[in-house]
Amino acid sequence: MNRRWTARLALLAGVAAVAVLLAFAGLGGLVLVAVGAAGLVLTAAGVWWMLSRTGWLRALAVLLVFVVPLVVLTWYATAGLLWVVLLSLALWTLAVCAGRAALVDGTAPGMPERSADRAGRPFLIMNPCSGGGKVDRFRLAERARTLGAEVVVLDPSRHEDVAELARRAVERGADLLGVAGGDGTQALVAGVAAAHDLPFVVISAGTRNHFAMDLGLDRQDPSTCLDALTDGVELRVDLGRIRAGAQGTDGAEERVFVNNASFGVYAAVVQSPAYREDKARTTLEMLPDLLTHHSGARLTVRAGARVPADPQAVLVSNNPYPTGDPAGLGRRERLDSGRLGVLVVEVGTAAEATDLLLRGERSRGLTAVTAREVVVDADAPVIPVGVDGEALMLPTPVRCRLSPGALRVRVPRHRPGAPRPAPPLDWRRVRRLALTMGRAAAGRDTA
Repeated sequence: MNRRWTARLALLAGVAAVAVLLAFAGLGGLVLVAVGAAGLVLTAAGVWWMLSRTGWLRALAVLLVFVVPLVVLTWYATAGLLWVVLLSLALWTLAVCAGRAALVDGTAPGMPERSADRAGRPFLIMNPCSGGGKVDRFRLAERARTLGAEVVVLDPSRHEDVAELARRAVERGADLLGVAGGDGTQALVAGVAAAHDLPFVVISAGTRNHFAMDLGLDRQDPSTCLDALTDGVELRVDLGRIRAGAQGTDGAEERVFVNNASFGVYAAVVQSPAYREDKARTTLEMLPDLLTHHSGARLTVRAGARVPADPQAVLVSNNPYPTGDPAGLGRRERLDSGRLGVLVVEVGTAAEATDLLLRGERSRGLTAVTAREVVVDADAPVIPVGVDGEALMLPTPVRCRLSPGALRVRVPRHRPGAPRPAPPLDWRRVRRLALTMGRAAAGRDTA
């Protein structure tokens, strides 16, 4: 289905959602919408109080979160209109999904790629613990050796410096480096590859592998990534770099990140020793003080633009994430824009939290900017930072910068490709697109 017909489906579903309410509930349909909206606002406020309060206030908030939706649904059912509400909601969901899909321009160019010669001495590092044992399950080491690669499988019983392993391989003459593992391990070896201007192969053997997803690789079958050794093309992508401590500090080490560096609430929670044992309980215990600034460092951010003065969370990413993705869950549109993405979350009241939960990227509590350099400072000498999922404690200030085109990534010529993130829903654009005639007209409506 092309974009024009998808836009028409969105408009039709939206009109049908309203028509169902009016046809079966009459003017009472407006009351249904008002009651549902009020219930949604109260539930969202309850979520904030549940996360930011303790004791009996948290207990009341939990009660609010569960009781309000139940009361609203019971009221709908008693009035005999529950099925009307559910049908209208389903139609509206279809309208929103189709509207966003219609605005995705599938003709936009991807990252430039060029042909690549086969490497003579590829060197791969594989973590057998990543992704629940994907290295063994997909026989990655055996397959890579069959293709002529030197493979080192890490020993889970002891710590091994993967960057040092990669450097030694380069000294022995390796002309390609690669990693089968998580994003943190990928970043460490990618830094060595960039330093020596060698191609780098990503093998999606980790749990999430956001970097692999944004490169368009197959995350379900990591063995297909090995095709890059025999029939690959090369992409030039940016690398994020993070440096801690005052500028010019002796011994300050710069670290590479392929995805993001997170500061504030999330970084503080995952830094806790109790987090690995009981994630949910640790999070609930720490969030109230962190969200209300009763504990944790107070952050300041300099990113070449106006950002909130005292945010709860900051995400600095290697190229921007969509503004609707404050958690940084992947699907960056490009990895070669030459800009850091900066997402800043600042909420102080239930009203602001509700606005963020309900309005997402249009909320005043979420600020999105891009920059070439970001400095995160705090009222503490050391702060927790999550770098590509790894919990670190770094001295302040922490500087993030981007190295444009620093990494040569070797990927298979034939790969699934990364799905383009859907843009924010704009009903005026959807309507214009639905009413255009012909392919040329549809193509013009992308601005």
